[in-house]
Amino acid sequence: MSKPGTLPRASWGRAVIERRGVDSESPMVLPSRKFGPITMNSIVRYQGASGDFNPMHHDDELARSAGYPSAFCVGMLGAGYLASYCTEIFGVGTVRRFRTRFRKLVFRGEVLSAVGEFVEIRVDDGRRVLVVEARLTDRRSDVVVEAAAEFDGGIF
Repeated sequence: MSKPGTLPRASWGRAVIERRGVDSESPMVLPSRKFGPITMNSIVRYQGASGDFNPMHHDDELARSAGYPSAFCVGMLGAGYLASYCTEIFGVGTVRRFRTRFRKLVFRGEVLSAVGEFVEIRVDDGRRVLVVEARLTDRRSDVVVEAAAEFDGGIF
């Protein structure tokens, strides 16, 4: 429940569009969100939920034997963080397309930041389509996961 005079998070995207208009040419940055710190618990819980039991994600000794400093985060966990970030803003039912690319390994203890911006707002068949690019970055501002997504922005 939102406070009086404020919008629920899932309404932010629609409110920005209505305030700025479809023809706005300046970039519209979405509010940022932090995830983490990444723990072994968060990694193993994701592995259990996804069925990805690759030991490189939870066995430090194995990871070190392969040349890594320790076990590392499941890439799809970062993709899931970006999907959560976007659906908290636009709503789960608005997702039309969501594509990710993994750019860098993430290790335990890392705090990740999600940020995004509108890159296009168009009308398809009388409905707004909100095209968004989002990034998940580490503490050094290196991109670890990037996403390109489209959301239904409602009837135009």
